[in-house]
Amino acid sequence: MLEKPSRRTTIKKIMAGTASLTAAGMLPTLTACAQGQEAAETTKELKGNVNHSVCRWCFDDMSVEELCVAAKDMGLKGIDLVGPKDWPVLQKHGLESTMCNGAEINLVDGWNDKQFHARLIKNYSEMIPKVAKAGYKNLICFSGNRRGKSDETGWNNCVEGLKQVLPLAEKHNVTLVMELLNSKINHEDYQADKTAWGVELAKRLGSENFKLLYDIYHMQIDEGDVIRTIRDNHQYIGHYHTAGVPGRHEIDETQELYYPAIMRAIVETGFKGYVAQEFIPSNPDKLASLRKAIQICDV
Repeated sequence: MLEKPSRRTTIKKIMAGTASLTAAGMLPTLTACAQGQEAAETTKELKGNVNHSVCRWCFDDMSVEELCVAAKDMGLKGIDLVGPKDWPVLQKHGLESTMCNGAEINLVDGWNDKQFHARLIKNYSEMIPKVAKAGYKNLICFSGNRRGKSDETGWNNCVEGLKQVLPLAEKHNVTLVMELLNSKINHEDYQADKTAWGVELAKRLGSENFKLLYDIYHMQIDEGDVIRTIRDNHQYIGHYHTAGVPGRHEIDETQELYYPAIMRAIVETGFKGYVAQEFIPSNPDKLASLRKAIQICDV
């Protein structure tokens, strides 16, 4: 029995059969109809294998409210890097703060330096209960810059500091997630710039409430070998970020990474956390770029 043609196929046939109407001004109307149909199909229900999110700062020309409306429409589960001030807006729209922030000092003054421990311990001790009370799970943290420190010194300092707040994180079921950043292009001198460095720290801490944020963009720049690295170290990874390489723009065919294969590898590890888009849109229609990125990653 012949299969019933899809709506997209039907529209394409209508368009093909009406080419002769171009002069009469009918084709633009039909083309608009097809584009509307395409948009409708890209907003269809997602497959459910990936929990999608987006980083707030990449769309900071929009209000949190506007981004929430767009995210909800696209089927996203939440928004990354949102602090307590904006949590009520997310909750209003049924979205999660998928990676909370606000306890860190900055990206360069982190847990690998003892001079910042007192301030960080205070900040995280105050923020962890807030994250838990709001019903969220993830709180970002950073190694900080090397400033001449060896790997060993960095590990030792991070362990000494983090072990003073991890019992509180464990009590409240909050995971501290250290982001891996490239030190070649964007974050010169950052210490947690390789997966192996972060994995060794996780092993030394020995807590399920400490994980790594594997930023695919950053790790492609500093080490490459993305899929094998994910497969070999997935048990230490609690969160993922995306972006195109080079340039940190859209994750489409304009850049070197093939995200469908990367996402399939992530899903195959049994990952149940969040994947957040963290690219800087170059397309004037930023939300169209975000929608396309979600579809690319929805494997």
